[in-house]
Amino acid sequence: MGFTPGDAQSRITGVNPKYGKLFRMSQGGIAGRGKEYFLLQGRNIVDGFSRKGYRTIGTGAVAWFNPETETAGNLIADFQKFYYPGDPCVTWTLPQQLEWLSRQLDDDPAPVFAFLNIGETHVPYYFEGAPWSPEDNPCMPFGTNNDAEESRRRQVLALEWVDAQLAPLLEVFANATVVVCADHGDCWGEDGLWEHGISHPKVLEVPLLFRIGETS
Repeated sequence: MGFTPGDAQSRITGVNPKYGKLFRMSQGGIAGRGKEYFLLQGRNIVDGFSRKGYRTIGTGAVAWFNPETETAGNLIADFQKFYYPGDPCVTWTLPQQLEWLSRQLDDDPAPVFAFLNIGETHVPYYFEGAPWSPEDNPCMPFGTNNDAEESRRRQVLALEWVDAQLAPLLEVFANATVVVCADHGDCWGEDGLWEHGISHPKVLEVPLLFRIGETS
């Protein structure tokens, strides 16, 4: 719906969405005091960009985006095209997703709203060619072999691998607005807790990087 993570003390659009959102739905909520870069009408930001003439394409790695489930319908129905790699037990599918996105971007010169959900930095922190088994998960709720240092090491390596893979895609959007963030963090043993889906400060810590494009 246009809400991104933020710093509640900031007075910079995007850094604090309460002050000014990057994407705001015109029918609901209250306008902030800062500049809002995209004012949209519709059911959500995907529908909103579609109504503005954008091609809306997306791809998701995790099982929430599995089109065979009713739950996924709420997330993907408004995309004009959406790609799910097809195995709810395998989330390390970035090469296939990028290949699909590349084909879609070559099809039409119209402006694009593109969404990419990446699974490699999600537990079990595995990526193509990683020197460990995806079956060896160092971060599991109630796990008996959890390892905070190994979790940190693997996620950093996964992130570095993802960064290299994303470089060509980011180049395509060099003059566009780009937002990179996560939907949650993970606990690595803090207060005896592991993974996410729990109310803990570590789960609420997420990265947020964005660049405002020339045509915003």
